[in-house]
This record gives sequence, structure tokens and C-alpha cells, in this order.
Amino acid sequence: MVERNKGKSIFLGVLFVVAAFLVVHLGVLPGDSRALEEAQSLDEKSPYEYIKLYTDTLSLVQKNYVEEVEIKKLVYGSIKGMLSDLDPHSSFMPPEMFKEMQVETTGSFGGLGIEITIRDGVLTVVSPIEDTPACRAGIEAGDRIIKINGELSKDMTLMEAVKKMRGPKDTEITISIMRQGLNELLDVTIIRDIIKVVSVKSKTLTDDIIYIRLTQFQARTYDDLNRKMKELKKEHQISGLVLDMRNNPGGLLQQAVKVSDYFLKSGLIVYTDGRISKQNMRYQAYDDGTEGDYPIVVLVNGGSASASEIVAGALQDHKRALVLGTPSFGKGSVQTIIPLEDGSAVRMTTSLYYTPSGRSIQAKGIEPDVLVEAGTVVRRDQKKGIMHSLKEKDLKGHFENGNGDSKDSTGSQKLKQQSADDKDHSSEKSEADAVGTKGVKGEWRDDVQILRAVELLQGWQVFKQLSAQ
Repeated sequence: MVERNKGKSIFLGVLFVVAAFLVVHLGVLPGDSRALEEAQSLDEKSPYEYIKLYTDTLSLVQKNYVEEVEIKKLVYGSIKGMLSDLDPHSSFMPPEMFKEMQVETTGSFGGLGIEITIRDGVLTVVSPIEDTPACRAGIEAGDRIIKINGELSKDMTLMEAVKKMRGPKDTEITISIMRQGLNELLDVTIIRDIIKVVSVKSKTLTDDIIYIRLTQFQARTYDDLNRKMKELKKEHQISGLVLDMRNNPGGLLQQAVKVSDYFLKSGLIVYTDGRISKQNMRYQAYDDGTEGDYPIVVLVNGGSASASEIVAGALQDHKRALVLGTPSFGKGSVQTIIPLEDGSAVRMTTSLYYTPSGRSIQAKGIEPDVLVEAGTVVRRDQKKGIMHSLKEKDLKGHFENGNGDSKDSTGSQKLKQQSADDKDHSSEKSEADAVGTKGVKGEWRDDVQILRAVELLQGWQVFKQLSAQ
């Protein structure tokens, strides 16, 4: 008897929620014949008829399905289907999934370390998180996850996929991925670990050019950035900054706003625009603790999404930074999470992000000012001879030798991949000399995009000195 009453209460609660939705969004009240007529003029059926259709179906399943089904399961399933049918980012989160989602922003959870989305109906990797099992296993941005432990991911929601991939430390999971250039599925077995994401990392590239890597936007990202910058300024006279947000899947909007404000003195950072005007937001920068006036190069790629696109777009529009790399992911929609009474929650797309100049990020991303493909430069080995070093002829858009060949028609600054058959032993240059950079330290000397960024910053210093003479 208690269970029956409980089921009845849930059922009545569902009807109340649906009725409330009609009142708020359609303006339809019982006895409001004018509103009802307007609703009927827009559709063949009135909202009440659709509610009846739903309740009739619910009743049929309860009475006739081959097995008895809990009313809670039916209601949760219908809400899940309703939201997942809207767009890839809207979803229903039962209580346990809602709790897992809240864990993400703390920076510590058990799993693989990848950010995923649904693109063209397929579960897709936005980017692997740095220094995590997925990154070490070779998972790449753009990989399509076809199976999780042998189960097809086709009908999974994002939250269901996340739940399946998370788990206790040292447990094993196999994901089957489809990657561009591969003709068959690639099975990747990964050992789960506790994912402790360090959202801000720093290095020095040269004596006066520093490097900041933002891996994700978490609750402490701005504070950690501010602290690291203070430490670096004590040791260096900073003349340029490389802000690396490649494969940064995003995170908290407020942290993206704070990081943008950190480098901007004034003006609009980002604004949202949706159907309900009172939900639209505008975020401004203020000249309070603004960091430096040195030039900045922001690095982005196809794994840079959401919050990282907001920062890149704001600094680009305000001419505060030059954006270098490849086009970003294009995740420019805003999701609002609305908790429900039973501990579950609705994650719903409510608006779109726009950069200060009015560009929509959604499905377009941030176009870099300087297009440079990712790549690794292989330097000359003094003992073994010249290996595949980067030279002028490897730069897409280079001028030919004067024998009548024309410049590449694209005029792009994109780097051309070195041919494996090209074994020119005539050059004695190292890769740093080949791209014009000096004094780049350690592991960063192998990263083409970072070398390009340093080259631009060093060139800016030279021109500044010339203009001052």
C-alpha cells in the first residue's frame, strides 16, 4: 500500500510539473480559452492533448508491459529522452549522476581523464586532460568512442558515458575508438587512476618570455594563475607571455571571466544571448589588478573548447593577444543546471556565447590570427648527421628559388609536414635557428607552435626597439 501511494504521488508530481511548464512557457491556465485557442492555432493538438497522450502511454506501459516497471524508471526515462532529443549537451541527471557532476570542479575524481561530447550523433573526445591515464594511453582530440567495454556507445547520453568510464583507481577499461586515418577500430585499454588536475602550469621559455599552461578552468584556476605569475615576476623581467590553452576542454564560466579580466583593463569579455532575456548575461573587465602590458600569444587547437574559447576570443577581440594554432572546437552554448526536489537535476542549453565583437563561438570556434599546424621539429644530431630538420622550403607559403615557380596560392602561415623521404644533408642549422628563435629552453624546442609563438614575441621586441630609436 505504501509503494502504491508513493507511485501515485510521483505520478501526480509529474502532472504538476508538466502543468507548471505550460503555465510558465505557454501562458496556458485552466479556463483560459483564449490562450488555449492560440496554442491550438500553432499546432493541431492543444498542450492538454499532449499531456493526455503522455499519461495514456504511461498507463499502457504500466498495465500491459511484459514485466512490472517502477513508475520512477518510466518517468526518469521519459525526461531523459525529452532532454537528449533537444541537443547533445542537454541531459537529465539522476541523483547519483548529479553528485558525480559536482565532483568534476573539485579537480579530483577516479577515471580516465578525457573531456567528451556528442558530435554528429557520435561520442567524441574533445581533448584528453594532461598527465592522465587517457593522455598517456595516446587518446587524441577528435577520437570517436564507438564502444566502452564492448558496449556500443551509440544510444548513451553524455552522463551515462561518463559514469561508465569513471571508476575506482587501478581498475581496467577498454574503449574502442575510430580515428581519422584508421580503417578499423582501435581498442585502447586504460587503467583508471585518481584524476587530480593541475589547472595551471608554468615554465620559462627564454630569459624573459614565460609560458603559462591552462589545462582546465576549475574553482581555483584564477587564484593559481595569479600566484604563479607573482612567482615568475620575482625571478624574471617579463617581456612576453605564451598562454597555452591547447586541449583545454573548458570548465567554469566565472573562472574564464576572471582569467580574461586579469589581462584586460576594461570592456566586454563575453555575453550570452538566449530566448529568455532575463537570463542573458554580460561580463565586463575592470582595471583592478590587470596584469602587465607585454605582448601575449595565445595557443589554441581543436581541443580548446568552451571556457578556453571565451578567453581566447576576448583577448583576440580586444587586440590584447595574438591567437596562434588551429581553429578551436566551437562549443559556444550555455548550459544551466537546475536541481530538482528528489536530488536529480536538469542540464539544459539556455543560450549561446558571443565574443565582445559579437561573434558566435558555437560550431565555429575561434579562428587563429596565425594558422600553425601542430608538429614536432627534429633537430640535427651531430654524431649521426642531419635528420629531418625544419627548413624554409617546409613552410607553407614560402617563396620559391626564382626559377619561375610561384608562391603557394593560399598564402597561409601553416607549417607543411616534413616528408619522410626528404633527406637533405646540406643544412647545418638547428631547428631553433630555422624558425628564428633564440634561447628556447628544454623540451619546448621541439614544439613548432611554441617556437612560432616565441618567434613572434621576439620579433615584436625587435620592432619595438627600432621604433624607439
